[in-house]
Amino acid sequence: MNSLPESTIRERVEALAPWFHDMDLGGVRTAPDHFLWGYPESKFKHFAHAIPENLSGWSVLDIGCNAGFYSLEMKRRGAARVLGIDFDDRYLAQARLAAEVRGVKIEFRKLSVYDVAALSERFDLVIFMGVLYHLRHPLLALDLIHEHVARDLLLFQSMQRGVDDVAPIAADYRFDEQAHFNEAGYPKLHFIEHQYSGDWTNWWAPNAACSAAMLRSSGFEVVDHPESEVFMCRRVNRPTPAGAIYPARPNEGATGA
Repeated sequence: MNSLPESTIRERVEALAPWFHDMDLGGVRTAPDHFLWGYPESKFKHFAHAIPENLSGWSVLDIGCNAGFYSLEMKRRGAARVLGIDFDDRYLAQARLAAEVRGVKIEFRKLSVYDVAALSERFDLVIFMGVLYHLRHPLLALDLIHEHVARDLLLFQSMQRGVDDVAPIAADYRFDEQAHFNEAGYPKLHFIEHQYSGDWTNWWAPNAACSAAMLRSSGFEVVDHPESEVFMCRRVNRPTPAGAIYPARPNEGATGA
């Protein structure tokens, strides 16, 4: 642990307020009035068992690291290399302070998820927690993670709304079949045009079926679902090509397009 006096830590924490990650840094809580007290540790305890306790020799990429809670936890578990990226300068400053107070060496860089190809590196574990619903282009982000930085495991979480039930989905439907779209457990990604919970960056709210389906479509096999919003995935081959536009259009005209 760093030997900074508590008064200095408190002064530096207050200078970087507000904090979204509520952590104990040398006896100073970073967000004591957080509406989810102790977040994200209060959430993490429900799925911490899904991550190996011993990460010795592992490399970890924490996308959207915020103030660094997960980066610090992966380092505590012995990860050899931890890289946290975020596009918010204040969050990165908070994360660097947290690592300094905890006395650990973690690299933090200003990058967005759309920039991960620039890393030219793959990681044993990619953490993608609390980011997808803030993105204008969520599937693009998952595709980029799969293509450029994920070597094996992906820890994923998104705010979800709707039912947790997952309806059975056929591999294909006739064009005139529409009833399945109205089933509560069909994969649905709700678009938020204005604000949700006072935050205009909350663009999307998938249901549980949609989160899993988006992960599978991007080449991530769900191997554990330890908490309602959390999925542990393994990188596999994509089921289809990516393609921002149709690379080929079999049965041209079948949908009336």
